[in-house]
Amino acid sequence: MINQSSLPTDIRRIAIVGSGLAGLTAGIQLKQLGHDVTLFEKSRGPGGRLAAKRVTGGSADIGAQYFTARNPEFLPFLSAYAGEASFSVWHGRFGYRDEQGNWDRFPEESRYVGTPRMTAITRALSAHVPVVAETRIERLERERSQWTLVDTVGNRHEPFDQVIITAPPAQARALMAESDLADLASHLDDPVQRVLPCWAVAAHFVQPPWTRHEGMRVQHPVLYWIANNSSKPGREDTGQWWVLHAGPEWTADHVDTPPEQVATQMIEAFRELAGFQAEPDAVVTHRWLYARSEDGERPGHLWFADHNLGVAGDWLDGGRVEGAFNSARSLVAAMVASA
Repeated sequence: MINQSSLPTDIRRIAIVGSGLAGLTAGIQLKQLGHDVTLFEKSRGPGGRLAAKRVTGGSADIGAQYFTARNPEFLPFLSAYAGEASFSVWHGRFGYRDEQGNWDRFPEESRYVGTPRMTAITRALSAHVPVVAETRIERLERERSQWTLVDTVGNRHEPFDQVIITAPPAQARALMAESDLADLASHLDDPVQRVLPCWAVAAHFVQPPWTRHEGMRVQHPVLYWIANNSSKPGREDTGQWWVLHAGPEWTADHVDTPPEQVATQMIEAFRELAGFQAEPDAVVTHRWLYARSEDGERPGHLWFADHNLGVAGDWLDGGRVEGAFNSARSLVAAMVASA
């Protein structure tokens, strides 16, 4: 994974804000290099976009639905640090529906999911690095060459030689601005404008509402993605849990709509598209304010060597799950090169 000949002669204390795939990848690789690494996570546990909601009988993936592995180093990394049992190929039938209602097949490509849920990957990766959960970092304070992290309840975490931020661009920019780093925060102005929101709904059906595909990308006024979550490996559901993602424009128009109304409209759109009448007997809703990024500049990472501060995330490298891994790898390489 890491060329051991590149091990540094000095050990640095490094703080990483966020414990999604980018933060965990950077943390593991920096720890391999001999550094003292601590991750800070605002939620109860790691995950980021590899998110799942507990539902009756199991869980439903409400964030990233699957991932690909085009970088030949990605799967070996997951196998080594998350374990081969934590992910598997999703052998689903995938279709694309255009605005005229015509169906076409997805390109042939291996698509992977966490087993038995997407969060299995990040949970396993987090065992290799210390993660301070339920701690939202509000600002960074620099004194001479070291950083102090201050959380929202006033606790101070110090000292750190370097800081990596792996939050979505809007949150990363806000953290920089709050830390008197307006010049660095301005680098995120364009990425912030390109991040798209997404309403997600998981609905349970006793009988299959659709049998033609397990995953569908659709051109629809309301919906963007539909998937039979129960068809993924490792799920042992009674009945079927289906996950619906709304399109970004519809989500933006309904970003403050009550979740119950959102779920009703999205399920009705699914019912209309698939041609079934059954009502779900359980529904879970989640709003993603920062779901995925539109095309834009993709520098891979941001490394401000004069400040010993870096930024990584999938939005800096293609927007896919694998982009988080690539972004973290390139940032670590830049940090090593500047040491």
